[in-house]
Amino acid sequence: MQNQHNKTALLVMDLQNGIVSRYGENKEVFQPFQKAIEAARLNNIPVIFVRVGFSEGYPEISPKNKGFSAISKHGGMTLSDESTQIHESVQPKPNEPVVTKYRFSAFAGSNLEVILRSQQIDTLVLSGISTSGVVLSTLREAADKDFSLTVLSDACLDADPEVHRVLMEKVFPRQANMQTVDDWISTLN
Repeated sequence: MQNQHNKTALLVMDLQNGIVSRYGENKEVFQPFQKAIEAARLNNIPVIFVRVGFSEGYPEISPKNKGFSAISKHGGMTLSDESTQIHESVQPKPNEPVVTKYRFSAFAGSNLEVILRSQQIDTLVLSGISTSGVVLSTLREAADKDFSLTVLSDACLDADPEVHRVLMEKVFPRQANMQTVDDWISTLN
C-alpha cells in the first residue's frame, strides 16, 4: 500500500524521439513505460515528462561541456526539433507537464523542482533512458534534495548492459527502492 502521507509523482525521462531512436523499432522497450504511465494515471499519481532540449543558437551549451558541446557543432536537439518531442508511444495528456532540462539531471535548469514543491510531492518514481545518464543524475540530485525514491528497474534502459546492471544492483539501492513496474503497481492496489 502506498504511504498516504507521501505524495508521489512518476517521472518519465528522455523518452523523446532523438533518444528513443537509438533503440530502433523495438516496440517492446516501451511496454514497461506505458504500463507504469497507465497505472499512475489510474491511481491519480501525477505523470511528469522530462526532455532535454536547447534554444536556437545553443546558449545553454558551454564549449567546455564534453557531453553536449558536440550538439552545438552538429545541430539538432533544439526545443522545436522533432528529436526533442516526446515519443508517440508515451504521449503526455494535456494536463501533464513536459519539463525541459539542459543537462543530464531532470533538475538542471528546469522548473521540475518548482512543480514538485508546489504540488507537495515528496516521493519520486523514476523511469527513463538512459540509466547512466538522466536516471543516475536525477536520482543523485533528488536524493540530495530529500525526496523518497523508487527506480522502476524494467522501465530504465541503457546502451551498456553492464553499466545498467551495476547501477541497478549496486549503486541505486543505496538511495532508492528498486522495483519492477509490476511490483510497483502491486503497491498501488
